[in-house]
Amino acid sequence: MSSDTGGATFDTIMEKFSDSPGQQQVIRLLLERGFSVNDDGRVVSGGIEIPNTEVAREVDVDRRVVNATTSAILEDEQLTRIFQNISAIPSLMDLAPVLDLTVLTVAVSNAEESGIVAAVTDAIADHDITIRQVISEDPEFTDDPRLYVITDEAFPGELITDIKALPFVHRIELQ
Repeated sequence: MSSDTGGATFDTIMEKFSDSPGQQQVIRLLLERGFSVNDDGRVVSGGIEIPNTEVAREVDVDRRVVNATTSAILEDEQLTRIFQNISAIPSLMDLAPVLDLTVLTVAVSNAEESGIVAAVTDAIADHDITIRQVISEDPEFTDDPRLYVITDEAFPGELITDIKALPFVHRIELQ
């Protein structure tokens, strides 16, 4: 994360809730979905409030666990800065079949290696294919992070071969 979070990482955020697995589930949901917490301690997506009962139902905890989590966030300056500034980014992945887009999924051997996104997108650009969206999962949020590249065009066989040959690529899938 950026320096304005005080160097917080996923692990340090989760450590603050180490005594409550239920609160950790709420935190994980907020981070994964890009949900914010407003000044009133309500979970929001943009200006839309998400009832605590719905958040609780999604992660299978009591709504009081959500209340306690949002209160703890507002009591911690670092967490407040994080959770009042987080936002969701719309993904084209689920729309790809409807919009006739191609989704390349790249699983890598070491997601913390430098240059992964650049190497894959350079290979695609070298074939004059326009990229509509790139989504890189954070290795701190998932055990098996993936890189997703959404394009307007199908990939020629030569490009698939080029990407498979990249030294960090473990597996690729096309949709």
